Parts: sequence; structure tokens; C-alpha cells
Amino acid sequence: MRRALAGIALAVTSMVALSFLIPLALLVREQARDRVTTAAEQRASALSPVLALTTRRSDVQQAVAELDSHDRLAVRLPDGGFVGTPHAPREALDRAVRSRGTLAMDTAEGWVYLQPVVLPRDRVAVVEAYVPAADLTRGVWASWGVMSLLALGLVGGSVLVADRLGARVVRSSQSLKRASLALGSGDLDVRVEPDGPPELQDAGAAFNTMADRVVELLAIEREMVADLSHRLRTPLTALYLEADLMGPSPGARRITAAVSQLESELDSIITAARTPLAAGQGGAQAPVRPCEVTEVVAMRLEFWSVLAKQQNRICERSFTPRRTPVRFLEDDLAAVVDALIGNVFRHTPQGTAFAVRVERDDRHVMLTVDDAGPGVADPQAALTRGVSVGGAGSTGLGLDIVARAAQAADGHLEISRAPMGGARVRVSFALV
Repeated sequence: MRRALAGIALAVTSMVALSFLIPLALLVREQARDRVTTAAEQRASALSPVLALTTRRSDVQQAVAELDSHDRLAVRLPDGGFVGTPHAPREALDRAVRSRGTLAMDTAEGWVYLQPVVLPRDRVAVVEAYVPAADLTRGVWASWGVMSLLALGLVGGSVLVADRLGARVVRSSQSLKRASLALGSGDLDVRVEPDGPPELQDAGAAFNTMADRVVELLAIEREMVADLSHRLRTPLTALYLEADLMGPSPGARRITAAVSQLESELDSIITAARTPLAAGQGGAQAPVRPCEVTEVVAMRLEFWSVLAKQQNRICERSFTPRRTPVRFLEDDLAAVVDALIGNVFRHTPQGTAFAVRVERDDRHVMLTVDDAGPGVADPQAALTRGVSVGGAGSTGLGLDIVARAAQAADGHLEISRAPMGGARVRVSFALV
């Protein structure tokens, strides 16, 4: 912006300066020429009374010497003789005699003024005033130089002022930009000090209002999540009671274990939701300990294998023997695995086989889940938050959670057709 404002100031000031300088320069040149030519005409006119009184060569020479000491006056006497050195062409002198009118002309050496003087007995003498070419432009170049320096100073000053004004605007806009980036990266405490032109001050005030509103809405949303999670304790208590009524059977123990794990997850959600927004925001966060993708996937697969056995699903697994450390929370990684395998159980009929593989290359770990179901008709829509991949009434958040996790771990999510005939979902995570 500073460059643009400086360029505009340079263009506008240059055009204004040129619009004044060009006519002024021409006027200075004309005035310098008029000054010396007028003086030459006056010297020529001063000889007319002398010639009216006498045309003797000695008298005329004395008069010419008194009026001009630079050999710039000459007189053509009626008898054809000359006093001084003539500079006008002979044709011009003859024409002045015939026309008996003043004549001015430019020659190769300068400017010549011819003034005829009519004498008694129809005789004509011609007074010639000569101005060298150097005198016609004397002082013009100096004047032009001074005007050029003034114009450059004017243009430079306007550019400097525009640059200072632009710097003020740029500082304000950059401050607003930095604050916007900080807010977008999660620093909810960032605010700007309104500065600069009134428009940018209004924008800064609007940004602060927006940031306050974002914090308020996030606080309301987090509190709502905590309240909704807390409401689930009532049906969980009912499940506990039902499990107790079932007696010490294997099914009751499984239900009790599942309800206990669900209650633990709810406690974690409520604790996280009611943590103040400033926690973990805008400051240095605790480093995340690396976790092994293979270990987490194997652990979660053991959990899902019980349900797979009940639904007669064949589960193939393949894990790389190499280490697979990623800078990711173990609970978050487990949530990713649960979302991928849970989609298989939710969107494919019972008895559909699936496969889970963990591979790695030099930079990434790849987690792949294949199934033999109907597949995903629209992968792009499946990645849209809140859209169920199979239209089965799910929340549509599973793949969005996976995609966000992959992005946070410097990886990506890819949905394609599996060799088993169904969907293939591949997630990559950057190695530590």
C-alpha cells in the first residue's frame, strides 16, 4: 500500500508540476528574448535623430560608438556605405530600403533588427541592431535548472508525505492482520489497539467486538456440551441398575464394563468443556508425548473384535514391525480408530468383512481401514461435517474428526475403493 500511495503521489505531483513548468519555461525563454530584442530596438531608435541631422561618416561613427561598444550596431548610409559591421543579408537591407518599414529576422548567428530612416531628398538610411544567439537565451538555462530543482523538491516532498501516511495505514492494517491470524490460530485473548485512519479505527473496534463475541459464543457452546454430557448420567445410572438386575452373567459384566468406560469418557468431556477458555490458549502449551500408532490400533481393535465376532465379521489385520511414533494424544488417536472402525459397523450389514493395516514410510504412518460393504458413493460429501456417509441417521462427525486429526498431525485423509469391494479410508500421520 505504501508503494501504491507513493506511486499515486508521484504521478499526480509530476503531472501538476509539468503542467506548470512547461508553460513557465516557455515564458521565461520568451521574456529573455524580449528583453534583449527590446534593448536592441531602443538602441536602433536612438540613432534615428542623429541620421536626421547628419549622414557624415565620422559623425555617425561617433554616435554608434557612444551607443554600442560591442559592435552590435551598424548603419547603411544613403550612398551605400556602411558604418560598423552588418550582420543582415543584403537582400534584407534592400527590402527595408524599398519598403521603408522595420524588419526583424533570425539569422544563423542571432537576431537582426532593421529600422529604415527616411532623409531629405528621398534618401533612406538603415539602422541595424544585432543580437547574438547566446544573448537570446542568456539566463534561460539557469532559470530552467532552478525550476527543475523546485519541481523535484515538490515531487519528492509529496512522495515522502504520501509514504509517511501510507506507513501509518500499513502499520494499522498489519496490526489488524496479525491479530486476525492469532485469533484464527486459537489465541482468544488477542485484541488490537484501534489506530490509523478513522476507517481502520472502526475496523479495529469491530474486530475487538467480534473477538469478544467469539469468546462468549464459545463459552456458551462449551457450557452446553458440559450440560448435555451431564444429562447422560441419568440413562447411565439406569443401565447400571439393569446390569445389576441381570445378575453375575457374562453379558452383565460386559455391559457394566462398557458403561464404566462411557462414564469415564463423559467425565473427561465435562472436565474439558468446563475448563476456562483461556487455558491452553494464547500461551505455551504442554508438549504432546509421542504415542505408537500400532499399539493404539491394536488395543482398539481388540475392543471391536468382540462385537465383530458377535456379528460374524471377518477382521484382517496387518501391522508394520517398525516403530510408528507420532506426536498425537493417545486418546485422540483412539478416537480416530474408533471412528473409522465404527463407520464399518454402522454403515455395512452384519457379516461384512473388514481389514485394518498400519504401514509406514520414511515420513508418515498410514492407517488403512478397508471393508467389503457398498462403499462410499460421494467421498467429498462424506467429508462434510454433519453429513452421514450412508444416510443411516448418524451424526456425520466421524470422518470430519478423522480429517481434522490428520490435518493436525501434518497428514491427510483419503477415501477410495477398497480391493475388498467396499470403502477404503486411509489416514496418514507425520512421524516424530
